[in-house]
Amino acid sequence: MDMLWSGWGDPARATPLPDTVTGLLRDLLGVEPRRTAPLALEDLDVPDSPLTPAAHRALTEALGGEDRVRTDAETRVRHTRGKSTPDLLRIREGDLADVPAAVLLPAGHDEVLAVLRACAEHGLSLVPFGGGTSVVGGLAPARRATFVALDLRRMDGLLDLDPVSRTATFQPGLRAPRAEALLAEHGFTLGHFPQSYEWATIGGFAATRSSGQASAGHGRFDEMVLSLTLATPEGTLDTGRAPRSAAGPDLRQLVLGSEGAFGVITSVTVRVRPVPRTRVYEGWHFPSFEEGTTALRRLAQDGPRPTVLRLSDETETLVGLAQPDAIGSGAPHQAGCTAVAGYEGTDEDTAYRRERAAHVLRACGGTPLGEEPGRRWAHGRYAAPYLRDALLDAGAFAETLETAAFWSRVPGLYAAVRDALTATLTGVGTPPLVMCHISHVYENGASLYFTVVSARGEDPLAHWARAKHAANEAILAAGGTITHHHGVGTDHRDWYVREAGSLGIGALRAVKRHLDPSGVLSPGVLLPAD
Repeated sequence: MDMLWSGWGDPARATPLPDTVTGLLRDLLGVEPRRTAPLALEDLDVPDSPLTPAAHRALTEALGGEDRVRTDAETRVRHTRGKSTPDLLRIREGDLADVPAAVLLPAGHDEVLAVLRACAEHGLSLVPFGGGTSVVGGLAPARRATFVALDLRRMDGLLDLDPVSRTATFQPGLRAPRAEALLAEHGFTLGHFPQSYEWATIGGFAATRSSGQASAGHGRFDEMVLSLTLATPEGTLDTGRAPRSAAGPDLRQLVLGSEGAFGVITSVTVRVRPVPRTRVYEGWHFPSFEEGTTALRRLAQDGPRPTVLRLSDETETLVGLAQPDAIGSGAPHQAGCTAVAGYEGTDEDTAYRRERAAHVLRACGGTPLGEEPGRRWAHGRYAAPYLRDALLDAGAFAETLETAAFWSRVPGLYAAVRDALTATLTGVGTPPLVMCHISHVYENGASLYFTVVSARGEDPLAHWARAKHAANEAILAAGGTITHHHGVGTDHRDWYVREAGSLGIGALRAVKRHLDPSGVLSPGVLLPAD
């Protein structure tokens, strides 16, 4: 099943906002209903494919069949950009400037290599396409040449499962729910559940250094990866042959987070764990974000660490975004902040960690709320993108951004980003609602995830560009990283260049020139285009 072309996920799950919420948007933020109906797919004026006959023949030969090179309008529209709010606003207005010339469907590593050679020979650019869930412009390359989208959905197998070593090798186009189902047949789990879980792919997780909602217990995806295979225009790069090695710099780190700029990931070997016998999630109340942050730090540093650990600030708690499926239901929301702690594992281990963690949370000012808030969070944790679409449908502007920093810098980073967003949007007459939560914790720091809702303004793309620019500047000035798990894409590229420094970017450019001398792969994504 394909995602909704003009929004997130399954069209059948799209739900309009309750009247109470649209009334609040109008009264508090000045949100006005859309003046025009959104375009339908059949209303789009899709340009003909610019693919030359010679290039089309070469790609068909590389893939072994005419049906593996799709140039029809609908397929190309469904592979246009990703799912950020600017992406959706553009496609909903019929802007198809980034539509690919063709969508290619390889079945294996050798076909990917053949496609890359054909693209280099015919002057084509190529963007790998997994679940299409990028929210940072990662699927819209610099428009300097005709480009094609390499859809990896046919490469969706579990290639190997080693129960002794507890490893599994997947093809990159396998979606996360199917990967979990295949592992569950053997009693294992990957334990990686990001908000994009229902649609994202194994290859996409690796290419963007994804972080799942159970990262406190299971770790980030890049920590799970043991080896990768990368197809490049210059050949194959195999990385990782043992769980740890001192054989030079770890080349896996060049592939993880490379976002398709260096090559196409064609297989990923990850560590897996037994399916937990018990999963329990519970809510905690804290009088302030500061006190809740201290509690999370205590658990992250001294333990026992829950599998899931998150904290919503006062505004997000008041609105109810910590439990998206309850918004507009009339359920009461407390003042202060709500945390969610989740425990997964054996019955004994789960009970022990839960009891010990409760002592820490109480000592830091926390009050237990029972399992109901945890169950609501678990039930609605993949619903937030649908809520974003409903807000757009109602005439509001809604978008997210995220960052991370060391613990000592988290309070200043939180204030700087919140203030930058509020001041910028208020200054142009669209005062926003800015919400935040700590989404991932580590011994040495944490990530901050912001959600922004406001009126659209006359030009919503320019409206957000100003606010995003101000937030990015605040992130760097406050000592945060420009992205914790969304990736760089094109949206964060210029700030990533500043964060990495000229010497670091020069080293990455040298890698790209060696692996992709013709500049076939994702030009302008991650690194500025030459």
